[in-house]
Amino acid sequence: MNKPAKFGVPLGHVLKSVLFAVAVFGVQQAHAETESTKTIISEVSRRGAFPLVSKSATAELWHDAADYPGVIRAIGDLQADIERVTDRKPHIASTKTSCKRPVIIGTLGHSSLIDALVANGKLGDADLRGKWESYVIATVKDPAPGVKQALVIAGSDRRGTIYGIYELSKQLGVSPWYWWADVPVEKRDEAYVLAGRYASGEPSVKYRGIFINDEDWGLHPWSIHTYEKELGDIGPKTYAAIFELMLRLRANMVAPAMHHRTGAFYQYPESKVVADQYGIIMTTSHCEPLLFNNANHKEWDKARDGEWNYAINKSTILKKLDDRVKEASPYENIYTMGMRGLHDEGMRGDMSDKEKVKILEQVMADQQDILTKYLKKPLVEIPQIFVPYKETLGLYNQNLKVPDNITLVWTDDNYGYIKRLSNQEEQRRGGGSGVYYHASYLGPPHDYLWINTLAPALMYEELSKAYSTGANQYWLLNVGDIKPCELGLQTFLDFAWDVEDYDYDRINRHQTRFLSDIFGEKYEAAFEDLLSTYYRLAWSRKPEYMGWEREWSGKDYDNLADTDYSFENYNDAQQRLADYQRIADMATRISGDLPEAYRPAFFEMVHYPVNAAYQMNRKFLMAQLNHELAAQNSFAEANWAADESQAAFDEIKSLTDQYNNLLDGKWSRMMMVTPGVNAKYQNMPKLVRTEGKDSKAVDVAPQQSKAELSGCTVIDLNAFTKKVDKNGHAVRLIDGLGYDGRVVQLGLATEQTENPEELDGTRVEYEFSGVDSDSVTVTVYSVPTFPLYAGRSTRFGISVDGQTVYVAKNEPPEFSRAWKDQVLRNGAIATAKFSVKKDADKHTLTLTCGDPGIMIQRIVIDWGGLKETYVGPAASLAID
Repeated sequence: MNKPAKFGVPLGHVLKSVLFAVAVFGVQQAHAETESTKTIISEVSRRGAFPLVSKSATAELWHDAADYPGVIRAIGDLQADIERVTDRKPHIASTKTSCKRPVIIGTLGHSSLIDALVANGKLGDADLRGKWESYVIATVKDPAPGVKQALVIAGSDRRGTIYGIYELSKQLGVSPWYWWADVPVEKRDEAYVLAGRYASGEPSVKYRGIFINDEDWGLHPWSIHTYEKELGDIGPKTYAAIFELMLRLRANMVAPAMHHRTGAFYQYPESKVVADQYGIIMTTSHCEPLLFNNANHKEWDKARDGEWNYAINKSTILKKLDDRVKEASPYENIYTMGMRGLHDEGMRGDMSDKEKVKILEQVMADQQDILTKYLKKPLVEIPQIFVPYKETLGLYNQNLKVPDNITLVWTDDNYGYIKRLSNQEEQRRGGGSGVYYHASYLGPPHDYLWINTLAPALMYEELSKAYSTGANQYWLLNVGDIKPCELGLQTFLDFAWDVEDYDYDRINRHQTRFLSDIFGEKYEAAFEDLLSTYYRLAWSRKPEYMGWEREWSGKDYDNLADTDYSFENYNDAQQRLADYQRIADMATRISGDLPEAYRPAFFEMVHYPVNAAYQMNRKFLMAQLNHELAAQNSFAEANWAADESQAAFDEIKSLTDQYNNLLDGKWSRMMMVTPGVNAKYQNMPKLVRTEGKDSKAVDVAPQQSKAELSGCTVIDLNAFTKKVDKNGHAVRLIDGLGYDGRVVQLGLATEQTENPEELDGTRVEYEFSGVDSDSVTVTVYSVPTFPLYAGRSTRFGISVDGQTVYVAKNEPPEFSRAWKDQVLRNGAIATAKFSVKKDADKHTLTLTCGDPGIMIQRIVIDWGGLKETYVGPAASLAID
């Protein structure tokens, strides 16, 4: 390791003394490739490559001591990462040393080192100046007297520099998930950075981050008992680990945990200081105005503070908000405007909607006065959001006037479907728009807090639609406890960083590539099969919903019940069990094949969710089979099914215990089959056991005799006979969505509407035959998306043999029974009946475009023989 010079000279002074002469290489740097590249590290020296770690030396890390604290802290992480990879610890210096080939790291305008490189023509700044969170990694010849070559990491702002630092770490082989998912670091003896200039460009979405929510059953017990037990709460130590992960994933904001069991973020003064030290922006959820957490009793206590009602307790509420902004104003924040009730309730007070609208407008005016008072800059320079969540959307739609500089943050329905987006007028707003999206949720009709089953293609469909309507300012993902949402979180943040780098195909391969990069290219095909099957099976019913109970939906849904999957018809239940067992066995085989060091990471991200999902399905489907067999007086077989159900329950417990005991208990209490508030799916269903009867196994493999369609058919969506694209629309097949893993989409949602009654417009046609009746009933299952915005709908047309089109649309009120039914099954149902000539050789089914963007996932045509199943027979029955 090179030693520092005896007399230290500030590095910036050295670089500023360079003659204003540009080497040929330096000239080329300013115009070189501006796309970031996947591979810039080599383990062998190549021409012009920078020796980060060679056999003879380890490059020093130079920075300006006056740079941002977050940058200097991240340089310490880079030092640790280089040591993790090479067992060589580089020296960090802010004064001149004798190192001939240093890494120079800094922020444009805040680092004399970087500014000198730019001033002397050694580093072009076109990719940095005036840019948001951008960085350049470049090799530079002769950057200063006595320095032969440098690797430069320069950022446009503090996070730009930090992202550049972590990009180098990632390229070296330190995954952003090295700690949070225990991804091993592969050792290298040497590491060279290839010659060239690599520029990140600006992120697609300005503010990108996560909301830690419903932390009661994972992150909170883990923090208080395992990770931050000296505090006994989620505090600055836990947040520091979260902030590092976010920066390594190129996120820039965090909405902290806010349930009443958890200490409020500002309850521990060090937490906000740590956020600033890392360079993280703090934001808050839809119900935390101006960073104030009214769900926490230490923040707002009704006995002490009175009613959370602006109409009668304005002065107390304003004082709380004033104090919070005063406390937080020295730091970088995004302020939630408006107000709801306590925690996740609607606005308090016996008021009409018109009165609530008036109060909300006054609330926002008063809040902006507070912001101006303490931040002392124009409102347009203060990041502010208004989140029309749940009942607040209804108030917004009643002509609520939101100041133009405030960003509108549109929300999904908590189940992945965005309720509305900016119309043409709203797209012209100065504050723009954003999205609050869920990968985890606690609420009616049922929570899903346990394992991540958010289909990447659904995320892409909804978020790309949002981006196309201007939602590029703010993307927040509700990730619950972070674990085990690693894959969904990675996809969300990668997508937010570069929206245009993805399409339906690339988003579906994203997690496969991510896992292959970690565990080996030889598993790529297996990962693609495993993940596509995993998301397809959870599409029709998430593991948390398999108890068929509902939450907050009335006493009729309070208890566990048998599923609607059928053991009698079309191998409905059998095929589900077989498919789950196949991918669970696949995950187990891969785990056994991996080196020991890789097994914890694989268990956390793949093995546990896949195997636990299988066992949850096995538990309930075998309990159902037990009930059915007992009703048929097949008592020995019923006893066997009961044993299978109990074994599945025990296996879930065993898997969960294994998770919590990984790595000597590192994740102890993080994983729980989350009971939420009143869910019961985690419990054992009631079983029927007959004493004195043996246990006799039942063959639950799919049977060919149950795979035949008679008196009905299922349309193979791939096998269209005609596809007509008109008026700029395109009919396309999309993988990764729907009951059969593929949907047909009738145009993009942002395109112009058509008349769905017109049979000559944009459409897709299919042929079917074998009808021996004079009528058919067509059932179409569509993906339950919402209209794009007010004035749009969800119309599409159904016709058989050119008859009058039946126009279907799906717009049930949120929280109605119809809406609850469809979010649980991920499908809206439209049914139409048509007369036909039963002696015709074939018939034509036509689906017409009305409001574009509708996605059709399954079509079943019945002429008298259709048998009952959960969501109709699988398309594979028609294909076979």
